[in-house]
Amino acid sequence: MTSGNITSAEQEVLDEIEANDIDFLRLQFTDILGTVKNVSVPARQAEKAFTEGIYFDGSSIEGFVRIQESDMRLTPDPETFAILPWRDRDEGASARLICDVVNTSTGKPFEGDPRYVLKRALDRAEEMGYTVNAAPEPEFFLFEEDEVGRATTTTNDAGGYFDLAPKDLASDVRRDIIYGLESMGFEVEASHHEVAEGQHEINFEYDDALTTADNVATFRTVVRAIAAQHDYHATFMPKPIPKINGSGMHTHLSLFTEDGENAFHDGDDEFDLSDEARAFTAGILEHAPAITAVANPTVNSYKRLVPGYEAPVYVAWSDRNRSSLIRKPAARVPAASRVELRSPDPSCNPYLAIATMIHAGLNGIEQDLECPDPVRENIYEFDEETREEYGITTLPSNLGEAVDALEADEAIVDALGEHVSSKFVDAKRQEFEEYLVDVSQWELDRYLETF
Repeated sequence: MTSGNITSAEQEVLDEIEANDIDFLRLQFTDILGTVKNVSVPARQAEKAFTEGIYFDGSSIEGFVRIQESDMRLTPDPETFAILPWRDRDEGASARLICDVVNTSTGKPFEGDPRYVLKRALDRAEEMGYTVNAAPEPEFFLFEEDEVGRATTTTNDAGGYFDLAPKDLASDVRRDIIYGLESMGFEVEASHHEVAEGQHEINFEYDDALTTADNVATFRTVVRAIAAQHDYHATFMPKPIPKINGSGMHTHLSLFTEDGENAFHDGDDEFDLSDEARAFTAGILEHAPAITAVANPTVNSYKRLVPGYEAPVYVAWSDRNRSSLIRKPAARVPAASRVELRSPDPSCNPYLAIATMIHAGLNGIEQDLECPDPVRENIYEFDEETREEYGITTLPSNLGEAVDALEADEAIVDALGEHVSSKFVDAKRQEFEEYLVDVSQWELDRYLETF
């Protein structure tokens, strides 16, 4: 039975709240930079949240609105209800709901809400007859904390790629993280120690793009919270330690037709890729510099995007090697045909990053862009002359160049919308300018006593 204007899905959430003695609800959303925010309300306010929304001051959120237009409303998505796994049930259970942000002056979705930006991309795909699936591979580091609980860059193990205990001392932490994720509805596919000491990866099953973006935001929160219970600091900073591999978030994408067929698969093609898949790939390659500003949004991101540390910097695609920007992974069945963009890192706002990838790919399909031939050689071993011969360009080398590319790319600016693109560019310009005038410890060590 439902009450009032409550839908059946909302009533199920209300029943779950009662059955699990939930005390508080965290109404979750993200700002433009991808930081998860939440408004905590007593669980008894759940029905009001569904029927009326919960109001908050948007002027205090990065990139949202000006002080004179600060009233915003959160409307919870009942499909995102999950009990938080790190709370002690004896202290009272808490749950979260991911929300859409509404502009109270118009009653319409707030154009600065990153989740709305992604929904617009999915609406465009739907108009073209597609649904979008995505699967990320987020990596992170686990560091020890000092005596007062502050993060260090001391790793807790000496493990390497796919190592087992005793070298991989964090396997128990990963296990607890996986249990926590599964309790929140994740279907975890695999987990393992990554290449660098203290570096880990947990992969979850592909899903529709909106659910995937929600999952990435949730994943980062769960990993940090459960790591803290083990007295470790988890970080998604792309390159926390110099001269070793950084953390990426390779993202797999595919389009499905209205009848449930994988639009990227063509069994008669040499690479099992359809014309749509090739055009989609061409679109991402064409807009790759602008996408980089969103998918690699920090100054530190570009310490990872350098040759020699397995991060892709060359704008090309391949069915074999991992030195290219886009890889076509092997697919066991037609439904698994997909393309993998290897440049994103886990510091990005997942809603905005995935939205730009989708729009770029759809542009490629609409414009029937011709996909270049795959590059099967190791591009890292190419000299500049060989790269020019192949027509291979490079991604921006720093955040400033990436923001320049974003501003110059009308398609990606349109994908983000005027509000988000302008606020994002302003924030990133300021970040890069602050970086340029800072003096690093490396410079002091190098020059202070030399000159």
